[in-house]
Amino acid sequence: MTPRMLLMLLLFVPVLALAEAREIDDYQWEGVERVVAVGDIHGDYGNYMATLKLAGLVDKKGKWAAGKTHFVQLGDLPDRGPDTLKIIDHITQLAKQAKRKGGRVHSLIGNHEVMNVTGDLRYVHPGEYEAFVSRDSESLRDRYYQLYMERYEAADPEGFAQLPDDFRAQWEANHPLGWLEHRQAWDPKWNPEAEYARWVMDKKIAIRVNDSLFLHGGIGPYYCGNSLQWMTEQAVQRMSSFDPENAGLLTDPEGPLWYRGLAGQAPENQSPPATVAQVEAILERHGARRIVVGHSPTSGIVWPRLDGRVVLADTGISAHYGGHVAYLEITGDGVFAGYPGGKLALPASDAERADYATAVLALKPEDKQLPKRIERLRDADLSAPVDAAGDGEEGVPVVPNCGTSQ
Repeated sequence: MTPRMLLMLLLFVPVLALAEAREIDDYQWEGVERVVAVGDIHGDYGNYMATLKLAGLVDKKGKWAAGKTHFVQLGDLPDRGPDTLKIIDHITQLAKQAKRKGGRVHSLIGNHEVMNVTGDLRYVHPGEYEAFVSRDSESLRDRYYQLYMERYEAADPEGFAQLPDDFRAQWEANHPLGWLEHRQAWDPKWNPEAEYARWVMDKKIAIRVNDSLFLHGGIGPYYCGNSLQWMTEQAVQRMSSFDPENAGLLTDPEGPLWYRGLAGQAPENQSPPATVAQVEAILERHGARRIVVGHSPTSGIVWPRLDGRVVLADTGISAHYGGHVAYLEITGDGVFAGYPGGKLALPASDAERADYATAVLALKPEDKQLPKRIERLRDADLSAPVDAAGDGEEGVPVVPNCGTSQ
């Protein structure tokens, strides 16, 4: 090696060191060379794996293949599909593999993870119960039914005497085989060692990687001043000893698990859509450039809002929502959306979104929603539901004290 070559090597080494990813704390990372975000999965293992392979996160065998990439899954792995346990088991092993290679897997908490922990089972797919069924399930359910009836009779003898003849059939319809095992695995009130409850409570509500914030629903006006750590600690605390009368952000429509204002939506129980000023205040509070969220399906497209300050990444990957496989990628070269037909740069301004949507349509001409979205954008009618609700709400004040930390 010549002296000149040695000098060049010595000059290059510090550059490599500076380029290494750095974990600031449990909620923030800097210097990450590649970040991939994937939206809601909802129990669809096939499309989950298809998305990971499309993004180059795993190889043909489902093993980690992305080196130092940080993979952010934006929550809502469970419900609506049958494969929740299979997905959680895989992503848990994937996280271990990624860490050994210098990468990370961040599984964030979504509202459906919380619903399973707290006993809101409205959207549990029958296949999720079936995944727990064993040869002992029937006898376990019989014993539970007997105990249930004994307690019922003791508490309400008159009501017990008037039960209809088909009561047991009705009860079993609401308690299918595997239901008991599901609750024992998910509900810490049933079982303090509940495996999947512990898995959820080991996760985070929100993180920052480089200059991007990631969370499931969004940060709204009423949580503008809260730290990422505070939100997670509040969620874990309230899940650990759940009280439906004091659920806090777990069920708050304005909270980080449920808020849809960043998606331009304004459900009846929520405040108006977030304004540019509000989003800028939140970004400044957390030292970020954009917020990436799931929760609000876009019908097949990774969708930027408010000139790229917000990115909606719940494309509807699950078959329940159309099976729209896609991912978001952020690197030093820019921000991209990956589809089975190719990868596209996200537009930096809302004025460029029609051209972007047209390019997406060329990649997936079977998408029946995109032409309608493109037509609305071309007409520049921002009062129409371009983002599932109107952009540009006026007269909504910026919530003060966004910098206040809790």
